[in-house]
Amino acid sequence: MAYIDWMIKGPKIASCNCDYGCPCEFNAPPTHDVCEGLEAMQIDEGYFGDIRLEGLRFAAAYRWPGPVHEGGGIVQGFIDERADEAQRDALIQILSGLEQEPTTAFNIYGSTIETEYDPVFGPIDFAYDMAARTGHFSVPGHIEMTLEPIRNPVTGKPHRAIIGLPEGFEFREAEMASGTFAGTGEIKFENSGCYGFLTVVGYGPHGVIG
Repeated sequence: MAYIDWMIKGPKIASCNCDYGCPCEFNAPPTHDVCEGLEAMQIDEGYFGDIRLEGLRFAAAYRWPGPVHEGGGIVQGFIDERADEAQRDALIQILSGLEQEPTTAFNIYGSTIETEYDPVFGPIDFAYDMAARTGHFSVPGHIEMTLEPIRNPVTGKPHRAIIGLPEGFEFREAEMASGTFAGTGEIKFENSGCYGFLTVVGYGPHGVIG
């Protein structure tokens, strides 16, 4: 199948309700019966055909009733209000996974979704500091997430950990963090002290770039 030529690169931050490390990264069942979380990415460099995407942001909130690969998921996407109509359509096509090979991130997650709420076009506040292992993003009235360093339970000192996945479909390497997040829109949840990560990653029709 021929895909539209596209690429997005930039920082990505995320958190889910699993324990630090996230069992999904090791082909294991989720920590809890339900898998829920959210993520956001800032596009520092990107295009979809001849449509430029630099400077835009997008996010998603999701929940699965069990392991992701068993399906039945629900999701809602959030797209930067600064995107014009062509850019919105381009990002929706990218996030749908239809313009990406099977066994790649957007396509894999898309294939597990049973219910998709209409996307929200609004302001996405986004900040990250890879070295400090801190991050934040929010869409007012819908979702909010904060990342901070994992801390030693005895000394309280920051604990650094990195996951490296040479063949990972979501990232190749990411800094681990402690996530706190809440959803107050269509998908409601609230979790703290759980798995979070920060990475800089690129995606295209054939998966992770770099």
